Amino acid sequence: MIVNALGAPPRDVIDRVHAKDILVAALIGTVEQARRQVEAGVDVVVAQGTEAGGHTGEVATMVLVPDVVDAIDPTPVLAAGGIGTGRQVAAALALGAQGAWTGSIWLTTTESDLHPAAVKKLLRAGSRDAVRSRSLTGKPARQLRTAWTEAWEGPDSPGTLPMPLQFMLTVDAISRINRYAHVEGSGAAELIGSPVGQIVSRMNEVRSVREVMYEMMNELVDAVGRMNAMLPEDR
Repeated sequence: MIVNALGAPPRDVIDRVHAKDILVAALIGTVEQARRQVEAGVDVVVAQGTEAGGHTGEVATMVLVPDVVDAIDPTPVLAAGGIGTGRQVAAALALGAQGAWTGSIWLTTTESDLHPAAVKKLLRAGSRDAVRSRSLTGKPARQLRTAWTEAWEGPDSPGTLPMPLQFMLTVDAISRINRYAHVEGSGAAELIGSPVGQIVSRMNEVRSVREVMYEMMNELVDAVGRMNAMLPEDR
């Protein structure tokens, strides 16, 4: 499956992908965007709430998912944004999604290639430390609050450039920050960050992908079991 973001993919590209028996999915943040993606021919829509890491809109997952499900039925919908536990996966299914799309939760796994200095900061962060800022790409992207994001949002900031100029302006500086974040006294560790969603508040230890998946699935089964137990037996 090929997944697209930041706009509907061209129809001719979708047709070429479909000709090779490959599915096309798209991330969206509003009902209007979801409709446009379906009209373009995508197979799966990922309804991503504002809690998600990276480029996000302003509508929360709890509101966005059922609105999108109702608007584009029968196109399959995956829920995304703030999902990293089995209970949250169960909530996504209860909202009408066919599944859940996870992202940030994997940043602090043993298999992650994120810079160790950034991982250390994520492990200490709370949900309010995941802020939407234009400092990375020029478009609002949820990321870890750092001295870098604070400087770009401060009163002395010259303001960000529109996408893609902002990243073109800062890519060399960001590369140096990542290169020297482990060097004491360089100041890079204070600046290093990462796109991350508000689920960061639950990312408190480094675990393997296997451990995260095992706990997530067990919690999902328990959550669904609790909900089933609430229903009357003679239903």
